[in-house]
Amino acid sequence: MAGLKPDTPLPQSLTAHGASRVLEVVFSDGAAFRIPFELMRVYSPSAEVQGHGPGQEVLQTGKRDVTITAIEAVGHYAIRPTFSDGHDTGIFSWDWLYELGHRQEALWAQYAERLALAGADRDAPMPAARRGGGGASHGGCGGH
Repeated sequence: MAGLKPDTPLPQSLTAHGASRVLEVVFSDGAAFRIPFELMRVYSPSAEVQGHGPGQEVLQTGKRDVTITAIEAVGHYAIRPTFSDGHDTGIFSWDWLYELGHRQEALWAQYAERLALAGADRDAPMPAARRGGGGASHGGCGGH
C-alpha cells in the first residue's frame, strides 16, 4: 500500500525548496508536483486544522511565509513536516500529497472562498486559541 489507498503512486523523490517554499514531489506514475508550503499548512490533515469531524475545520490565516524546518518519515506511507510556526502534528500520507498536488488550483480557490465567507484575510495572524472549561489552551483537545 503506497498511502492509505492501495492505488496511490509511490513518491520517487521529495525535495523541500526553502527559497521558493515548495515541496517538490515526483511520483511513480510520472506525476510531478510543486506544492507550496502554505497550501500544505492550510490543508494539514491534523486535527488542529481539520477538527474532529465535518464542520469543525479551523480556517488557517497568516501562513503565506511559513516554511518547513524538518521532515520526518512516517513508516513507508507518509511524512510529518515541522512548519516554522511550530505546527508538527499533520501526517501527510502519499495519497494526501498526491491529492494536494493534483488539486492545487481547486484547493486554492476553495481556500479563497472560505476566507471571503469568513471576512478573513490570508495574511491576518491566527486568532489566539480560546481557553476551554478545564484550562486547556486548545479547546480541550490535548496535544495540539
